Amino acid sequence: MKLDGRVVVVTGAAGGIGRALAVRCAEEGARVAATDIQAEALEAVGGELKLAHPAHLAVSADVTSDRELDALLTRVEAELGPVDVFFANAGVAIGEDPVDTPNEVWDQAFAVNVRAHILAARRLLPGWIERGEGYFVATASAAGLLTQIGSAPYAVTKHAAVAFAEWLSVTYGDRGLRVSCLCPMGVRTAMTQGDELAHRVVRSAGAMLEPEQVADIVVDAIDREQFLILPHPEVLTFFQRKAQDYERWLAAMRRLQASTESAE
Repeated sequence: MKLDGRVVVVTGAAGGIGRALAVRCAEEGARVAATDIQAEALEAVGGELKLAHPAHLAVSADVTSDRELDALLTRVEAELGPVDVFFANAGVAIGEDPVDTPNEVWDQAFAVNVRAHILAARRLLPGWIERGEGYFVATASAAGLLTQIGSAPYAVTKHAAVAFAEWLSVTYGDRGLRVSCLCPMGVRTAMTQGDELAHRVVRSAGAMLEPEQVADIVVDAIDREQFLILPHPEVLTFFQRKAQDYERWLAAMRRLQASTESAE
């Protein structure tokens, strides 16, 4: 799908991959609605969007709230037009071992990383199916294909995000819906800044990418309507090894975990 002239919504757009996606889509000629719960940072992104494309919105909203999400999309439709592309990009990396992670942390991880995707699809699917066209882009993680050393909530919810994107593609792919699932490893964002464990894991396998690099890769993949977007090509190799020999892969991941623990 070409983005020129399309109406695009990007969640988690106040920084990192979301900000880069919003600006990059505007540069491609899309009318972009950027949203985030961080209102002050989002205002700065709105200024960037205005430079790239005059038709844009920067609206603070909690996309885990059915009411706020509906209000956001209703405003986008009224001011920019029907939504063509929705980037379910907002995410949180919280929690550790299930023994030490309280229920409210699990609830937040599921709300942001999974339920927000479900709410958006529920709201947008009827219009997309009626028009015979729509695009849902889920930001998951390499952790959704492999796993995450350290954080159980992150690993579990990112697996769920990948599964939901797959389900959407399988169920509605022949009815005009296009779906992509973004699964990067390390990206230099506020989420990874200061996270030495994340940096050690990424250094053991690949490079730490800039958000703008990821946005370029995503726009190219959307143009080709590619489901699985892997900014780190080595993730595909790891994923194939996992499928070919699960026991060996688990053993390798245990060694990786042990090496990160010994480095602390």
